[in-house]
Amino acid sequence: MTEKRFFDQTGRKTIVTGHYGSGKTEFAVSLAMLLAKKEFGIRNSEFGIERVSLIDLDIVNPFFRSRERRDMLEDAGVTVYGSAFDRDVTIELPALSATLRTPLEDKRRRVIVDVGGNDVGAMVLNQFIKYFTDDDTTVFTIINANRPKTSDLEGALDHITAIEAVTGLTVSGIVNNSHLLRETTADVVIKGHDFCRKICEATGKQLWCDCYPDGIVGPEELSGLSGNLMPMGLYMRPIWLDK
Repeated sequence: MTEKRFFDQTGRKTIVTGHYGSGKTEFAVSLAMLLAKKEFGIRNSEFGIERVSLIDLDIVNPFFRSRERRDMLEDAGVTVYGSAFDRDVTIELPALSATLRTPLEDKRRRVIVDVGGNDVGAMVLNQFIKYFTDDDTTVFTIINANRPKTSDLEGALDHITAIEAVTGLTVSGIVNNSHLLRETTADVVIKGHDFCRKICEATGKQLWCDCYPDGIVGPEELSGLSGNLMPMGLYMRPIWLDK
């Protein structure tokens, strides 16, 4: 069960990194929605977690920000932190609210941190670095093998190295989110899986899970993959962009 694994085998704070177009924000939002499911039992005493929070630290790229889905997330029980401004007219201003320290300091919360797309975007982590230097932090890099900057091994390794260099943090695991939006097929996911395995072999990192677009690719089509499968919602992309 992918959701339980995120509780069992990761720290309380999960940092999500990934290049532009990797689906980093989609992953962060999908993970938050999964972990907030009532049927999973977020308040289960086994974990001691009472709430899921999502922190949007993506202040460099003005597209597909997780805070744009604040209403949906909060309706699902996920508290959202990030911009000092809540209104659409000011949502693009690169101003972070001081309140985002609250979930980082509250040990009863499971925290997902959505970070900017490259090493420049990840630099914002440095002002909160004291919260991420313990064993309670897990860092994931999302890889989409179909994006120009991470479509070959050299580019993917350079991206991971740059993230680690600018933050001083170590990427814990690789997430395969190879996709072609609504044209994604099982073959696309499988090829991405094979590519991410090469990244892991070169870095010694763990292939954490393979993502698939829920409702477009079925998990039964990916039964041959080893590891965990994670369904991804299409929460961030407006339908009109595909018309």
